[in-house]
This record gives sequence, C-alpha cells and structure tokens, in this order.
Amino acid sequence: VQLQASGGGLVQAGDSLRLSCAASGRTFTNHVMGWFRQAPGKEREFVADITWNLGTTSYADSVKGRFTISRDKAKNTVDLQMNTLKPEDTAVYYCAARRSASRNVNWWGQGTQVTVSS
Repeated sequence: VQLQASGGGLVQAGDSLRLSCAASGRTFTNHVMGWFRQAPGKEREFVADITWNLGTTSYADSVKGRFTISRDKAKNTVDLQMNTLKPEDTAVYYCAARRSASRNVNWWGQGTQVTVSS
C-alpha cells in the first residue's frame, strides 16, 4: 500500500489549503482513510477520517466546522479541505489507512508540512 500526500505549504492565518492523498496498492473497500498531524514537540493526533464505503466522516473537535474530508473512489484519493486556518494548525500532516475492523492505523503515508503564519 502506498499513500502519497501532497498539497502542504505556507499560508497566513484565515487562509485555506487543500491536502490530497493518492492511495494505491489494494482496493480500499471496508477501509477507513484518515488524516493525522504532528506539531513540533507534540504527539501525533487524529484530525479526520472517512469510511471508504459509505463516506461517513468524523473529526477532531479542534477542526470541526473548518476542515472537510472527502474521498473520490474513481481516483482513489482522499482530500482534506482546510479553511480558516490558524497558527495552531501548523504541523506535518499524514495520510493514513486502516481496515474497518482494526482500531489502529495499518498504513501511513509520508507527511506534508502545513505552516500557518499569524
């Protein structure tokens, strides 16, 4: 399985950014795709995820109402639309995938840096 994340960058507070994760190597039926982030000196934390089959989403409280996760079954991509970005959103963002029956992430992608200046 390969998860290729892209779309990070340097933006100002209040701006928007869209991350994309290209997934390959298996069919993702009965999988959950998600995004995590890790800020300097902090542990990696959950941001959002989406079930591949039905598109059911969940979000961390810190991003609810600002971030939207989506998946495109035809393109095998998972996107994270981030609006009204804040400096505290600065982190390396990781794409991840797990089998629906698993509680832990089974595959990680490489990270993409998001920096939000105040």
